Amino acid sequence: MVDKMIENMPSKTGKSLTEWMELLNVKRQPGARHKELVDMLMNDHNLGMNYADIVVHKANGTDSASMDADELIESQYKGKENLRPIYDELMVNIVLLGDDIEIAAKKAYVSLRRKKQFACLKPATKSRFELELILKGQEPTGVLQLIPGAGAMCTHKINIETPQQITAEVLEYIKIAYSKAI
Repeated sequence: MVDKMIENMPSKTGKSLTEWMELLNVKRQPGARHKELVDMLMNDHNLGMNYADIVVHKANGTDSASMDADELIESQYKGKENLRPIYDELMVNIVLLGDDIEIAAKKAYVSLRRKKQFACLKPATKSRFELELILKGQEPTGVLQLIPGAGAMCTHKINIETPQQITAEVLEYIKIAYSKAI
């Protein structure tokens, strides 16, 4: 979605991403925060919030696409190091499902896709890891819980606190989500 917005930026805003970043770098005050820069682009240049946010992230190199995947994953587990073995164990099993899995690290989670997204892996709190899955129509049973809210990308989640909780049941739900992502 962000790539499409960047592609459409000249026709929608009158300037390319590069031109907006140059303008931002000329106008920015030393020490200005992200929100201040977004507000400046919105108020002084009538740029929409989503476009302004993209420009500021790209100019600052703080968008996930500007960061190395390993760095993103490492930063997700700062202060939550006890949850990293859960991520590692899940990934060992997930990559065995097929060679068509796209692994996309974001700031707060790792997205897993085939033709469609099928899972998100995230250290939710210091003591709880959340495995989120897209399992439309699946009845929540056992460890599987519904994710409430109409805006959620994933439909279900499994809370995991230790690698030992990665059971055959958990792996089967991942396999089902993977198989539906075609």
